[in-house]
Amino acid sequence: MSTVHSHKSFSSEIKSTDPQMLNRSMGIWNSFTLGFAVVSPVVGLYAIVGVQTNVTGGGWFTALVICLMMQLLVATVYAELSSQFPIAGGAYKWARQLGGTITGQYAGIIYVSSTIAMLTTTAYTGGIWLAILFDAPSGTGFMMVCWGMVFLLICMLLNLAHVNVFKSIIALGVYAEIIGSFGIALLLFLFFREHPVSELFQHLGSGTAPDKLSAFLAALAIAGWAFIGFDACSTTSEETHQPKRMVPRAIFFSLCAVGIVVVFNSAALTLSFDHNTLAKTSATFDPITPLITTHIGDWFEKPFLTIVVIAFLACGASVVKYTSRIVFSMAREGNLPAPLSRVTTAKTPRNAILCTVFLAGSGLLFGLHDQAVATIIAFGTGGLYAMFSMTTGVGLYTRLTGRWDPALGELKLGRWGLIINIIAFLWSLFELINIAWPRTYLASPDAPWWQIWAVPLVLGSILSATTLTILIRRNK
Repeated sequence: MSTVHSHKSFSSEIKSTDPQMLNRSMGIWNSFTLGFAVVSPVVGLYAIVGVQTNVTGGGWFTALVICLMMQLLVATVYAELSSQFPIAGGAYKWARQLGGTITGQYAGIIYVSSTIAMLTTTAYTGGIWLAILFDAPSGTGFMMVCWGMVFLLICMLLNLAHVNVFKSIIALGVYAEIIGSFGIALLLFLFFREHPVSELFQHLGSGTAPDKLSAFLAALAIAGWAFIGFDACSTTSEETHQPKRMVPRAIFFSLCAVGIVVVFNSAALTLSFDHNTLAKTSATFDPITPLITTHIGDWFEKPFLTIVVIAFLACGASVVKYTSRIVFSMAREGNLPAPLSRVTTAKTPRNAILCTVFLAGSGLLFGLHDQAVATIIAFGTGGLYAMFSMTTGVGLYTRLTGRWDPALGELKLGRWGLIINIIAFLWSLFELINIAWPRTYLASPDAPWWQIWAVPLVLGSILSATTLTILIRRNK
């Protein structure tokens, strides 16, 4: 297939199979805030700081920076594809168009499954922060699930409300991130710093990991959670004005902004507190609040918790929108039930939103068993890196075989595009294997074997079920 023909067939396919088009109601700022909210410095860093310190002992700053740099290369490939193929579903649609229908089916199921797991994880942790804010009990699995359900319900209502309400909440979430994340970190760095910069690179290997190399690889795997979600800008490109120009910019701006905040915040936290204090508080679910109130004062606890909850809600609402557009796109092409492709008079894919929230809510039920919910959390990151590997891999293969000509897009990188694509694919594959690698020291001492092997088991089951479905359809 020639590149020109591939590009034309893509355009005609959109027109012929997409009678239900979404409304272009998002500008560059809205696309940026969506991507920023999904990646979320507060959700990303505050979710990993305790685990990083506990597993590595410290010195995980270098791994965080490396992960950000490599993810920027992955984002560059996404930006290239977005500048040529701006359509709902993003990476799923690209895999289907460039790699074929079967590749698209695999990509779609991995994408939906991993983003649903990501939403479940956000709801589970966000629900606990809600409970902490209202001084409500959340110690039991049942109560954690209940608060997670409340969190999901709020996110669903925000997505079903008028688009201006959604935009306002997401913008508020970004402002909360700036105050609650960067602002507090700046305050800590300027007035409460206790250590020299060298502290960022010390104590590696003094945690549960058996040696420094294991600790560093684990730090890379854990850091992966902090830099996912930038692809949300591409999945909503059908709703963005001038998407071929604006979506690539939003992808870069959102990941760069989040990356700078996360890296600076991690440095500020590490340099502002005694190492033993960090290690001790990392054993709790919320290691951040007691650390910050120690320096600023107890009066700041409630305002800080409010900021964190707003940031989590903005993240959760954005993930609902992000995931529902993938569901909508797959349904529009016959890979999911047709009712999920219907839109309201306001051009909102309501059924896809309800389906997304229902599936994430079903996943929350695993929270009734702590060990089971850990499997969902692990797969959320691993599944998305499987998607990064597939997207960069399909992009590389079709680039080399001539089925995709990036020069036809708005973003033109020349020969650098190929070099970036190769490195991005190798990194995504490495990080997928690194995240999926079974590590007993990352799990609780009494964790069952299937939790340690969670990512390969769940991903293998999904791929096997998809293969069986494809074979059954072929033989009909």
